[in-house]
Amino acid sequence: MINLSILISNSEVSGPGGLFDINATLPIVAIQFILLTVVLNALLYSPLLTIIEERKEYILTNLAKASEILAEANKLTEQYEQELTNVRKEAQLEITNSQKIHKEILETELNTSQKYIDNLLDTIQKDLISKKNIALNSLEDIVQSLCKDIETRLSI
Repeated sequence: MINLSILISNSEVSGPGGLFDINATLPIVAIQFILLTVVLNALLYSPLLTIIEERKEYILTNLAKASEILAEANKLTEQYEQELTNVRKEAQLEITNSQKIHKEILETELNTSQKYIDNLLDTIQKDLISKKNIALNSLEDIVQSLCKDIETRLSI
C-alpha cells in the first residue's frame, strides 16, 4: 500500500496554484452543488417531506381520536362501575330485608304452631283428666258393688 504522504510529496506542481488551484472549476462545482440541492429539494425532498407531514398529521388525528375514545371508554367504565356498586348495595339491602321478612314470618309461624300445640296439649290433658275421673268413678262404683257382693257372700 502506498503511503499517502509519499504520494503528496512526490506530486509535482505544474502551473500556478498547485494542489489547491482555484480557477473556474470551483465556482462551477459550487453552482452544480446548489442546482443539485435545489433540484433534489424540489423533486425528492419536498414530496417526501409532504408525505411525512401528511403521515404525521394522520397519526396525530388518529391518536387524538383514540384518546377521545379511550377517555369516553374510561367514563363509561366508571359510570358502569358506579351503577354496579349501586346495584350491589341495593341487592344486599334487598337480601337483608328479605331475610328479616322471612325471619318474622318464621317467628309468626312458630308462635302460631306453639299456640296450637299448647291448646292441643291442654285439650288432651283435660280429656285425659276427665277420662281418669270417669274411670275412677266407674272403678269406685265397681269396687262398691264388689264390696257389697263380698259382704253378702260373707253374711250368708
